[in-house]
Amino acid sequence: MNQLASKPVIGFIGLGIMGASMAARIAAAGYPLHVYNRTRAKAEPLIEAGAHWQPTPKALAEASDVVLTIVGTPADVRALYLGEEGLIMHARRDAVLVDMTTSSPLLAEELAAHAALRGVHVLDAPVSGGDVGAREGRLSIMVGGASDVLAGVEPVLRCLGTNIVLQGGPGAGQHTKLCNQIVIASTLLGVCEGLAYARSAGLDAHT
Repeated sequence: MNQLASKPVIGFIGLGIMGASMAARIAAAGYPLHVYNRTRAKAEPLIEAGAHWQPTPKALAEASDVVLTIVGTPADVRALYLGEEGLIMHARRDAVLVDMTTSSPLLAEELAAHAALRGVHVLDAPVSGGDVGAREGRLSIMVGGASDVLAGVEPVLRCLGTNIVLQGGPGAGQHTKLCNQIVIASTLLGVCEGLAYARSAGLDAHT
């Protein structure tokens, strides 16, 4: 069997610092790849490497078995998924939409509910690991959704990271990412307070 014929068609939306590297890893693993980004120039390296450009999210959804998204804000996610030209409205039946944006747990629940009405599956799967983790395929992926849906797309996610954990139903991945952000913010705050105290006490903060 042709290698590409045995693999699902992947759509990828959001080719920023993280997304471009993630999409490149999926293409390198032999998946047929369709891409969309608001600025086409960011997609050119992937297109030159063989990815198929789609002019709209609608067109990408219609061409893909699995769609991964990593965009800017919850407002961007809402427009991308729920708009009249959006992913849920135009995804293939039984397609899987995986939102990897750091977004809202309540929005993740809303997307899953809307998708279910159309026979489409949604996972919220925000990531941690930064641009280096994205380039090297070492992201941690925090997933909310159904276990059988995750099992179906896990080989694709394995291109991006090895620490993939199903945390619960829709929204659980986003709740987990919020826990992660709370820990990071609290740690940074503690380090800053410690350095400020060192300076006020006349200590050498570097040592």
